[in-house]
Amino acid sequence: MWYWLQVVVMSGEVLELNGDLEKNNTGIDMRQLFIGSEGTLGIITEATLRLTPPPRSTAVALLGAESLEAILGVFEAARKNTSLTIQAFEYLSHDCLEVVLRHRGGAMPFESACPSYVLVEVEGEDEDAAQGALATWLEEAFEKELVLDGVVAQSSKDAVALWALREGISESLTREACLYKYDVSVPVRSMAAFEAALSDLAEKECNGFPLYLFGHVGDGNLHLNVLEPEGCEREVFLDTCRKAEPAIFELIREYAGSVSAEHGIGLLKKKALPYSRTETELGFFKSIKNALDPKGLMNPGKIID
Repeated sequence: MWYWLQVVVMSGEVLELNGDLEKNNTGIDMRQLFIGSEGTLGIITEATLRLTPPPRSTAVALLGAESLEAILGVFEAARKNTSLTIQAFEYLSHDCLEVVLRHRGGAMPFESACPSYVLVEVEGEDEDAAQGALATWLEEAFEKELVLDGVVAQSSKDAVALWALREGISESLTREACLYKYDVSVPVRSMAAFEAALSDLAEKECNGFPLYLFGHVGDGNLHLNVLEPEGCEREVFLDTCRKAEPAIFELIREYAGSVSAEHGIGLLKKKALPYSRTETELGFFKSIKNALDPKGLMNPGKIID
C-alpha cells in the first residue's frame, strides 16, 4: 500500500503527499493520481510503502483438478474456511507443467496427469498449525471431490521444488520458442468462462499456434502465451498474433476485463486501452494530462496522445 509520495511535477514544484498521516480526508487523494501514470503526470522521487510482516510459517501443496472452473470451486471453498490464511493460489495448465519439466528436469508430481493444477500456500502460527490447517482442508476437498490429486510439501526443500513448477513457466517457455504474450485480468467469478472462450478464440485467430495459460486465481489475472510453432517463419508468426489482438481485446471487453493486469500501457498497449477504458475515462485522462503537463513533455507519447 502506498503511504507517502514525493512527486516533482512539470512546473518544478515538489509535492509531498500525505506525510506521516494515518488518516487524511481533505479532498482528493492525490497519491492515487500519480500511481499508474507511468511518469506522464510527474516524477515520483520518493515513496514510502506500508509493509506487511513476513509469513510466520507456511505450508505448500500442489493440487490437480479437472479444469479452471474446478479450481475456482477449490478457491471458493478455501476462502470460506476460516482456519486458512491464504498466501498464494496459482493456476497452471498441464501444458505449462510439461514445459517446465522438459527444461528444468524433474518428475511429474502425480502418478496421473491432470488437466489443470493449482499451487496453494497457506500461513499458520507455526509449522504444525500451517500443516494442520492445510491437511484438514485438503481432506474436505477430496471428500467433496473438488480435486483429483495432490501433493503436500514435507519440508522447505519440497516447498521450493513445488514453487519452481509455477515460477519456472515463463523462463521455460522462453527457452522453448518465441512467445507472443497477453497479460489480462477479468473478475474472478468469470475466469473459467473467459479462459474457455479465450482458448477457443486464440486457437482460431492465431492459426492453431500452441497456447499456454497460467495465472493468479486470487486477483483474476491470466497470462496467455502464444508459442511460435516449429517451422513457422518469425514474421508470419508475429503478424498472425498482431492481427488476432482486436478479437482478443474485444473478448476482454465483453468480460469487463483489463488488457493489462500487471505491466502497464506504455506505447505497445495504447491502441488496446479503449477496450478497458470508456471514452469518458479517456477524456478525463487527457484533461488531467493537459492540466499538469500542457506541453506534453512528461514521458511523451505514453498511455495517451
